[in-house]
Amino acid sequence: MKDNRPKNLELQTIHFPLPAITSILHRISGVIIFVGIAILLFLLAESLRSEQGFANVQQWLTAPLVKFVVWGILAGLLYHLIAGIKHLIMDTGVGETLQGGMNAARLVVIVSVITIIAAGVWIW
Repeated sequence: MKDNRPKNLELQTIHFPLPAITSILHRISGVIIFVGIAILLFLLAESLRSEQGFANVQQWLTAPLVKFVVWGILAGLLYHLIAGIKHLIMDTGVGETLQGGMNAARLVVIVSVITIIAAGVWIW
């Protein structure tokens, strides 16, 4: 049996379809949420420690870098939620065709961008 498959794959030359990209981003957003929970729990613990701790957290949340980090965590959460809902709907048998998967991926991207921008406006 002759094997003509490539031995070394160059990931930069592979063109992923949109459903694959949204699936990869769903996994990445899960990692962002995992790390973000530690940051948010630190802020919560600090705010509950004392009145001074609460004032410190309020002051930190006015800094642009902290706002950006919180926005990134919220963006990961929103994307993960929307993509997760898509997966749950697909588990019921809706959109399992190639075209249905492409349409669902487009919808996930569009809704995610809108909600992430709205979250950014709310935070800033």
